Amino acid sequence: MNYDKIYFVGAGGIGMAALERYFLARGMRVAGYDRTATALTDALQAEGVDITFDESAEAINPDFRDPESTMVVYTPAIPADHPGLNYFLNNGFKVIKRAALLGEITRSSRSLCFAGTHGKTTTSSMAAHILTTARVKCNAFLGGVLRNYNSNYLLSATSPYSVIEADEFDRSFHHLNPYIAVVTATDPDHLDIYGTEEAYLEAFTKFTTLIQPGGALVMHTGLKFRPEVGPDVKIYTYGRDHGDFHAANISYENATITFDLITPKGIIAGIELGVPVDINIDNAVAAAAATWLTGDVTSDDIRLAMSTFKGAKRRFEFHLKEGADGRAIIDDYAHHPDEVKAAISSIKALYPGRHLTVAFQPHLYSRTRDFAHEFAEALSMADTVVLLDIYPARELPIPGVTSQIILDEIKCAKKLLISLDELPQTIKNLNFDILLTLGAGNIDSSLPQLVADATGSK
Repeated sequence: MNYDKIYFVGAGGIGMAALERYFLARGMRVAGYDRTATALTDALQAEGVDITFDESAEAINPDFRDPESTMVVYTPAIPADHPGLNYFLNNGFKVIKRAALLGEITRSSRSLCFAGTHGKTTTSSMAAHILTTARVKCNAFLGGVLRNYNSNYLLSATSPYSVIEADEFDRSFHHLNPYIAVVTATDPDHLDIYGTEEAYLEAFTKFTTLIQPGGALVMHTGLKFRPEVGPDVKIYTYGRDHGDFHAANISYENATITFDLITPKGIIAGIELGVPVDINIDNAVAAAAATWLTGDVTSDDIRLAMSTFKGAKRRFEFHLKEGADGRAIIDDYAHHPDEVKAAISSIKALYPGRHLTVAFQPHLYSRTRDFAHEFAEALSMADTVVLLDIYPARELPIPGVTSQIILDEIKCAKKLLISLDELPQTIKNLNFDILLTLGAGNIDSSLPQLVADATGSK
């Protein structure tokens, strides 16, 4: 890379932050723009990233105005008429998407890339933790903050491995060149981008064509898409109960989950999940399979890493784990119907017979429109549902699309539709037993108050 400066348009995103830290560590000067200040942008500024919150071209640091020395990276979330981005586009700069920059990293490393509608943040985080525990280490670019390291980014100057969460949004993962590719799920999503399920599945097929010669594809059993790999690429399947890699002798005791991992060459016995929720059995099998295939981790490495894995923030994160009155509060980023279903199933398996209250904040008007029935079906598995208004993220409202279209189809006896501001008092009035908060928006901003109310603290 013939640049000594790099400018990030959308610098406050979790994925962009990892890249900013990566290039800071390599001695490059880093600057960027984001719309609003957050705790993450505060941290990045303290580490040396020069971030402006003014979108005008005039606000760009003068030191980053030379196209010979500065490369520009942007995210798909940045609007096409953004003044700062257009300054770079119109003045001879090399301007690439974040995914293309990740692609450059995959081509210079043995990259483990985790793709799928859901599960990719947890599986990639587990794989990064396994490699780090095994002292092989890695450079990891994750979609969530890994609680073991309080970071979404791991750095190693010596490891040949990179671990990357391969995002299918906007076909970003087509920029990657995996050594080992993992596909966790292909349930249709982002239909505002792809239009049809067929086009969505074709995107995953294209992803598998990008695997390096001599590499491997690890895919969940039962997926609809058809992989297309080179003649030197091996294909393995994985799953909870069957596949080349799968779990056996699963045991649930005292709020813990243990199992044996079946591999193509033997058994890794006695794996205990550090985050003991049912869906993490699949996730652990995928992460263990990918790292096992490198040939650089042992059975003991996998066992130790799984037992010490604390999870990514907002992925089955326990904010209250059976307090004095036995109540629990768990938060998860689930924002697709299958994720909601898996989250509820996992918590019900962990707390059998307990009353489960689910608070869910739908994410995107288009996703709510496309999957209202499926969301209602999944939420109906709870005992009580508290539904919030839609979190719009990048979208404008769609006429007739509100959370009400989900609420109308929910079958459980007690269901409510409220605003986010009303959530703490509503939950307090419900006197919940087990509370699960779900959604990819800002529902987690209520958690400190929910915990304080539940524990009687101030």
